Amino acid sequence: MPYQDVLVLFWEQVKESVQEGRFAKLTMAKTIGKLELKNIFVRPIYSEDDFKVLVKLRYRPREVEDEEQELTLEEAFVFLKQYLPKPFVSIILFTTTKDVIFKINKKGAASITENPPTFHDVIEAKEDV
Repeated sequence: MPYQDVLVLFWEQVKESVQEGRFAKLTMAKTIGKLELKNIFVRPIYSEDDFKVLVKLRYRPREVEDEEQELTLEEAFVFLKQYLPKPFVSIILFTTTKDVIFKINKKGAASITENPPTFHDVIEAKEDV
């Protein structure tokens, strides 16, 4: 199955974890090549009327300042898709009930696997963007 189709299934799990209040964090890691962009982190920002996420781009050289932006979940999906399959080949969804790993192999096929949860509590991002 092409990675784009599997990505849609993976993102459904992201949305479900948000709706159920289990979303802890999302991390893009494992770049192809040694690039300046090292990771992308997505942390929740809950409020009474809506849900947003803080997207942080972390760079390898410490001289390059991290970039942060506050987005809706749908905006974050559009933003993150541009980094697949290059330079990133995996996304890890951390929830309070399980970790869900999305990976793209060298042939462009994707898979989803689940592991026991890394996080047991949701820790919100600071709203100081």
